[in-house]
Amino acid sequence: MIDGIVFDLDGTIYLGDEALPGAVATLAELRRRGKRICFVSNKPLETRAAYAAKLTRLGIPTPATEVITSAHVLGRHLARHWPHLAYYLIGEDKLRAELRSHGLHLVGEQSDQDEKGVIDPAGVDAVIVAFDRTLGYRKLNTAYQALRRGARFFATNADKTCPLPGGDIPDAGATLAALEHLTGRQVELVAGKPSPLITAYALELLGLPPERCLMVGDRLETDIRMGQTAGMRTAVVLTGVTQRAEAEQMAPAPDYILDQLNDLLVEDSVR
Repeated sequence: MIDGIVFDLDGTIYLGDEALPGAVATLAELRRRGKRICFVSNKPLETRAAYAAKLTRLGIPTPATEVITSAHVLGRHLARHWPHLAYYLIGEDKLRAELRSHGLHLVGEQSDQDEKGVIDPAGVDAVIVAFDRTLGYRKLNTAYQALRRGARFFATNADKTCPLPGGDIPDAGATLAALEHLTGRQVELVAGKPSPLITAYALELLGLPPERCLMVGDRLETDIRMGQTAGMRTAVVLTGVTQRAEAEQMAPAPDYILDQLNDLLVEDSVR
């Protein structure tokens, strides 16, 4: 029997600023049945409170404590293990604020730059890569030079693309691939799905063992792989990036393949 459910957000619950078909009614019914629920997003563009407010606005009342983001997980982990490093961020302002809220020092202020606005890579202990719609050559080169000098190499997530209405756009995975290719190094820690860091956080929040939980998402290599690796049951919903043929060819395959989220309600394991 499934007692706890972990939901992805983009492409699973909503797309852009609209709830996907069946999402609102499905979440309401699952809560009525007493299921423990949390939401997990690899997208590091907003705070947990902002994602909770969006869900609530769409008709799915949600406290911030039920939302887990790759940014929050990474910030918490770095603050526990490497609190005194100087971090260089490829990421946007809200992620910068999230990481600072954990007490981390981020290189990039005026005092860290020369008269041309260039940051000395020698002052960077670790590079953090995230989804960044402001990415430019200077940011990429600063990270590259720091990594060449031996800086640690972390990331919020490794998604290749982010789903949006009208089509996908490049995500953090594209930037990671570029830096890995340039440096010949591999990122040493990724906080987001399918990382065991974010999985452990979700299970801790639900207070349940993995065999009593279900992971629901639209992306095979992150959402479904996370659930399978943890020992959860898995359900892929075909409202995001995955096509049915891709889901059926995955080995091992997801436990459930759903055309829409409300198809979940008829499965015996979640009754």
